[in-house]
Amino acid sequence: MIKARVTVTLKNGVLDPQGKAIEGALGALGFDGIGQVRQGKVFDLQIETADKAKAEADLKAMCEKLLANTVIENYSISFA
Repeated sequence: MIKARVTVTLKNGVLDPQGKAIEGALGALGFDGIGQVRQGKVFDLQIETADKAKAEADLKAMCEKLLANTVIENYSISFA
């Protein structure tokens, strides 16, 4: 079994209204010096294989087809 983490973030230049709302809320809570908050998604997956190359290929396919909107989002894959 292979454990992997996929992190999906908005590409630079893509507006992030949720990040802006978080940034404003942090300021309202008294946290000073916070700027340019960007939000994203994290997926932790367990893949029933011992073949890391196949797992990585499958994860890339998952990201391209479902987990990330590659028009506006980037993704990265890491293994535990």
